[in-house]
Amino acid sequence: MGYKILLAEDEAALGQIVKESLESRGFEVVYCSDGQKAYEVYKVETVDLLVLDVMMPRMDGFELAKEVRKIDKKTPIIFLTSKSQTKDVVEGFQTGGNDYLKKPFSMEELIVRINALLDRIKLRQNDEIIPVGKFVFNQVKQTLTLKEEVTLLTHRESQLLFHLCEQRNEVLDRMVILRKLWGDDDFFNARSMDVFITKLRKKLKGDSDVQILNVRGHGYKLVC
Repeated sequence: MGYKILLAEDEAALGQIVKESLESRGFEVVYCSDGQKAYEVYKVETVDLLVLDVMMPRMDGFELAKEVRKIDKKTPIIFLTSKSQTKDVVEGFQTGGNDYLKKPFSMEELIVRINALLDRIKLRQNDEIIPVGKFVFNQVKQTLTLKEEVTLLTHRESQLLFHLCEQRNEVLDRMVILRKLWGDDDFFNARSMDVFITKLRKKLKGDSDVQILNVRGHGYKLVC
């Protein structure tokens, strides 16, 4: 299965060219013509990388990157832009971008940059372990280890714990994570998420310094 890329570009002709070129190389592409639409899609889709035009209506690429980085610190972001001044490049990296490609660009260069970022992520995931207090969380193997005791997690538990870890000691927005993992923030999905939070609390009870707190009206916070 190929990687999924969220592409946001307000120039329709260029957007279509990039979309078709990426798809011809095995990528799955979700294309949006403005930043606000891209943000709405991002909240309900799980993507591996974002390619964002900087100058877009409704929400520009820098603003979109800032919103994404509030809940997701790791998904790579490449900016496409006609801006080339140093201050613009600096702003791009400060808002959470990983790479910056100036228009006009060749598709081959974009492909090379995309693959380089995805390879970096893949290498990190292959051996990535995340400390959670005294526990070791392996997202790939979906395990929690305390000393020599290994606890298996379900896929959904692993996804939820990963996002809590990404936002550790900060609030994980309830509506955003419901849309991202469940696809909708309705009452029944909210109750389902509460059940998974309860299950995670039980599996983490081996370390009293690790807590998942309810933040009323906002979401959850992993404290450790």
